[in-house]
Amino acid sequence: MERPWAVERVLREAAPHEIFDALRALIERRHRAVSVELLMADYAMTELQLVRVLPHTAPPIPLLGTAAGRAFTTQEPHRAAGPASTVTVFVPVSVRGDRLGVLSVCLPADDDRIGDDVQQELQESADALAHEIVVAERDTDLFLQARRTERLTLAAEMQWQLLPGRSCSRPEYSIGAQLEPAYAIFGDSFDWSASADDLVLTVSNGMGEGIDAALLTNLAVNALRNARRAGLDLAGQALLADQAVYGQHQGLQYLSTLLLRFHLPTGNVEIIDAGSPRIWRLRAGVVEPVELNPQIPLGMFEDSVYTPQHFTVEPGDRLLFISDGVYDALSPAGEKYSLNALARAITRTRRLPASQVPRAMLEELLGHRGPGPVADDSLVVCLDWHGRPEAV
Repeated sequence: MERPWAVERVLREAAPHEIFDALRALIERRHRAVSVELLMADYAMTELQLVRVLPHTAPPIPLLGTAAGRAFTTQEPHRAAGPASTVTVFVPVSVRGDRLGVLSVCLPADDDRIGDDVQQELQESADALAHEIVVAERDTDLFLQARRTERLTLAAEMQWQLLPGRSCSRPEYSIGAQLEPAYAIFGDSFDWSASADDLVLTVSNGMGEGIDAALLTNLAVNALRNARRAGLDLAGQALLADQAVYGQHQGLQYLSTLLLRFHLPTGNVEIIDAGSPRIWRLRAGVVEPVELNPQIPLGMFEDSVYTPQHFTVEPGDRLLFISDGVYDALSPAGEKYSLNALARAITRTRRLPASQVPRAMLEELLGHRGPGPVADDSLVVCLDWHGRPEAV
């Protein structure tokens, strides 16, 4: 059945900075909405920011304990009683598993048309908006500004622009990732790209601080992308990135990196451990490290040779990639975050979807570390392997 309103057309015809305004006007006309708001998730993934007057929007809404936060966290529409005989419907704004924010629509409570069909229309509108936001961010700062509750450092600005997203999903897998401190990250990074039968994932732990660390990571990630897009295999990607970093820094700066290629039909994994962040596997309730033979970090020496290793993931497996900033985090008393504490955090978050796991684990780390400046950034990437569904 043809949709009663052409949301996609309205959004495509609007200027990049006006796409939400166009959608709001459309929803207000069609559903007699009292108000329509867009809330964007902040960089730390702890609050939702109302897109209003920039660069500072209205006071942020916590994810924890709010109706809007529930819709964002569960990725399901949620209704709540609003002021003066109204009902507010919150629907997630996400694209291909990447959670961007929440659409909030306040409707008259006496409107007998409010039902599942209206909720479905609003969800379709939010989905269309999510796609247009991703495109619009090439041409406007509106939505990027709305995500920040404080100013990013220049290094953090560079790093966030480098990342592919913070979560994604396909039938074969789900990925979630998060960095801390979100507004002042240094050199940690991640990247992914999928084709019909392969997922390539890289996780990096760059040395240094500030701009130097961000520049190093940008060089390495773009070298890896250049090699991948040229059709080189995993060893060739590592070699080209190694040469690029060494050519620029002559071994004075280098990058610890994991390079993985998942074969989606079979679950076979090709991996190069270039002095990498560590991998933990949760399988059938058991937490254990994935043991690999570490090789030379990218850019440490000239003409390094990299040899792939192999293992297999099974449906139901969870892999966690964790940088040194987690292991080396010190409590106020000077105690390191122990491997036992890490294993407990992995077990406690086992029922959460991959998109929520990194934030939850980093919250536990922050509880250990306490307030105050940090010596290193921390990265957690979670990959849930579902396996390719059987062809019907």
